[in-house]
This record gives sequence, C-alpha cells and structure tokens, in this order.
Amino acid sequence: MEEARPLFSTPPLIPGPVPAAGSTEKHTTENEDPAGKVNPFASPLDLFAPQLSGTVAHAPDYRAPASFDPQSQPRSLNSVDVVPEVAPAAGQPELLGDLGLSSYSFDVEAIRRDFPILREVVNGHPLIWLDNGATTQKPQSVIDRLSYFYEHENSNVHRAAHELAARSTDAYESAREKTRRFLNAGATREIVFVRGATEGINLVAQSWGRRNIQKDDEIVITWMEHHANIVPWQMLCAEKGARLRVAPVDDSGQILLDEYEKLLGPKTRLVSIAHVSNALGTVLPVQEMVEAAHRHGALALVDGAQAVSHMRVDVQAINCDFYVFSGHKVFAPTGIGVVYGKSEVLDNMPPWQGGGNMIQDVTFEKTLYQPPPQRFEAGTGNIADAVGLGAAIDYLDRVGIANVSRHEGMLLTYATAALLKIPGLHIIGTAKEKAGVLSFVIDGFRTEEIGDYLNRKGIAVRGGHHCAQPILRRFGLESTVRATLALYNTCEEIDALVASLCDLRQGRNPGLV
Repeated sequence: MEEARPLFSTPPLIPGPVPAAGSTEKHTTENEDPAGKVNPFASPLDLFAPQLSGTVAHAPDYRAPASFDPQSQPRSLNSVDVVPEVAPAAGQPELLGDLGLSSYSFDVEAIRRDFPILREVVNGHPLIWLDNGATTQKPQSVIDRLSYFYEHENSNVHRAAHELAARSTDAYESAREKTRRFLNAGATREIVFVRGATEGINLVAQSWGRRNIQKDDEIVITWMEHHANIVPWQMLCAEKGARLRVAPVDDSGQILLDEYEKLLGPKTRLVSIAHVSNALGTVLPVQEMVEAAHRHGALALVDGAQAVSHMRVDVQAINCDFYVFSGHKVFAPTGIGVVYGKSEVLDNMPPWQGGGNMIQDVTFEKTLYQPPPQRFEAGTGNIADAVGLGAAIDYLDRVGIANVSRHEGMLLTYATAALLKIPGLHIIGTAKEKAGVLSFVIDGFRTEEIGDYLNRKGIAVRGGHHCAQPILRRFGLESTVRATLALYNTCEEIDALVASLCDLRQGRNPGLV
C-alpha cells in the first residue's frame, strides 16, 4: 500500500504553547485519554481546527433549557481533564484568524494522496474524476471524521442528560461555527443546516416566499439557473399569482447587466441568482446584482452550490440576504447543505416544517417556536454529515482556498487551449470570468457517445442537460459534455482527456477491449 504523505512537504508552524526547556512533566489533555490514546479530532488542541475565542471546556447543564446556546457549552470529547484557553504568544495570530496556510506551496500530488478514491481503477484505467460539478470526492480526513463520529459520538443533539449527547452537540455546533467562518457570516444563528442547496431554496420559497410574495409581485432570476433555482419560484408564482422574470445572457454566457437592471422595479420582491453557472462556468457579478436588487427594495438569494469549492465566499461583502450551498460539492458528504440568512430576515420568517427540535413549548392550543436557526431544523438533523462538512471545511482551510483558485485557474486555461485544438469541438460558455467548468460538444458525435467512450477510458465526465435546460437551449442545444475541475485534478489528466477525444474523433480505440 502506498504510504500517505502529508498535505504540505514542510508542515507550517502553528502558533501555540511550547513546553519549557528540559520539562518532562506529562499532562493528559483532551487530545488523549488516560491510557494515552490520541483522539485525532479533539478540540481545542486540534491545531488545524480553529476554535472559538474565549471558550473553555467545562461540563454543560444537561437540562438544556429552551434558550440553550451550544456555543456557550463547549465540552471535550473525553471528560478527563479541563483544558483552559491558552492565549497566543505576543506577535502570534489567534487560531480563529488566518494562519497564513494558503501561502504554502500547492503540492497537487500530495493532495491527490488525501483522496483514496483517486486510486480506483475503472475499466482497466486509473480513474480520472472530471465530474466535480455533480459531486466532489472526499478526502481521507472527512471519511475518518465520519467514522470517528459513529464510533465515539453518535447521539441526537441538544437535549439529553448523557455524555454522548454532549459530544454530538459539540461536534454539530462546531460544524456550524466552521461554516459561519467559511462564509464569513456574522453569527452562527445565521447558519441553517438543510439537506442541500435544493432544499435550501425551497425553504426560502416556502417560508419567506409564501409570507411575502403576493399577487402581481415579481421574482427575477437569470437564464443560467439550475432547475433548483427555477422550479420552486415557478411553483410559488403559480400559487400566489406572481410573475417570474428572467435576465438574459449574451453569446459568451455572460449576464447582460443592463437588461437585468431593466427587469427590476417596484414590483420586484426577490432576486435569486447563481454565483457560478453549473452548465457554463460563468461567474456572475453577484455583488453588483445584489446591490441593484436592494436599490429596488428587493431581497437577494445567491445559489452558491457551484462556487464554494472554487473561490472564497464572503456573504457580508456580497451583502446577500440568503446564500445556499450543498456540502457534497465542497468535499463533504451528501445529504448536508447550508442556508445562510441575515438575522433580521430569518427572525421574521415562519418555520416551514413542524416537529421536534424546533419548538420551545407545545400545547394543544398553541406552539412556541425556537429562534433561528433551530426554528428551521425540524426533527433529527443530518448530524454526522454536518460534522463531515466541518471536516471538509477544515481540509480546505489547510489547503488554502486561494491556492485552489490559482490551481484551478491554471488548469482551466490549460484545458481550454488544449480542447480548442480538437477540430470540430466547440466550448459552450466563454465568459471572461469563469470557474472550472468546461462544457462542450463535438461535431458529428452525440454527448452520450462521448461520455460512454471516455468512461471506457476511466474518465468520468457528465453528458446531458445538467439540470439547466433553459441555458443550453439558449445556445440551441439539448445537452453538452461537461468536464469540471477540482483541486486534485492535473494537467496530465487534461492531456488524457484531450488524447481520448482525439482518438474518438479519428476512430481510434487504443487500449479498449
């Protein structure tokens, strides 16, 4: 078996206490149990997992009152010792801040070794995963974190008088804090866990939308939207008698901002737009579009499903009212997603599902609901996969999202130039600002035929309409082949893709059974 290599060839120094010279004193911390067994996911001594400033480990009140604030109840995984907060030494940054890890060199081969599935062999060929727009693969640290949760922490959260509930609650709410930092939200109460971006958009439509959208009101979207950012608004408009308006794009797949602004007016209640087009890769000017929506008194939702793995997202800079994304698009498990909502907006939204966890008090006459985010998390949530999302965010923090953006930008430039050398190949979506999405067709070949051929060479791409039929039809197409990039892809994989497409076009089938 190949030996795993660390993420960095020279691990960066992490600020923290240094034992005094000559000290031999042995302390048991929450990183190890009394027998000395290391807990790799312990907090706060997991130096790669930034912690909440100002917290210490102590025993919580298991009675869990209605106003339970898990952020005020941090607890170690092992109830052996209390670990006080250690202030950073003079001149050293706090762990909650930027550790500067993104300044370290990007070693794609080391990163690839973090993803066990990349060692798979498919149809006799090494797997080349270029279907990241559909779902990303998971690093070993995420897989291990899920296993550790089920082995040591598995319990429902928030309300139980036992140790595992405390561990599970801490892990779950720690993931919420990591997500808050990941998006630069102002508070953890602005982070709602859902099953994915689709459920997040439906939550907004059914909760905020049903209360605030009335007959003849208008909702503005763009031609580039995923079906998940079209259908919920169509359903709401049909129910309320409202109107859905669509901003056009030019022949490169770039939004026509002048035309978008013309759609905004006194009847506009909501603008709901993609951050990155999943079919074309276009990066929309969301900050400018949100600002325009606000000038007309409308709220703005940004669908970040295709953005979060490629670029840094700052919801306060964008100033959107809602931001949604799916964990599985950002190296986390499936079945977990996030809705960010401004506090003042969430506070005025009714729950969209009823049940346990989201209530303060229930009688047969009335029910009092929890404040956000619990108000929108009815029933038992996807606890383990939320913890997995936190581990994926930790992983991206260690790699550095700026490094990811630079690497993928290089790959996109390289792949675009290489693909365009293939006669008869046409890239669909050539906007100046793009993320790592390459959508194309080849004259004389059906997209299913191309996808099948590549699969037999071990290359995973997606052929079809990508749940974005309107934008493909804007270009006169029903389907494209889509190759989407991630931090673990390489120029050699692009070369293999291009060579296979050339073989297909020229009728050659080397290496196929």
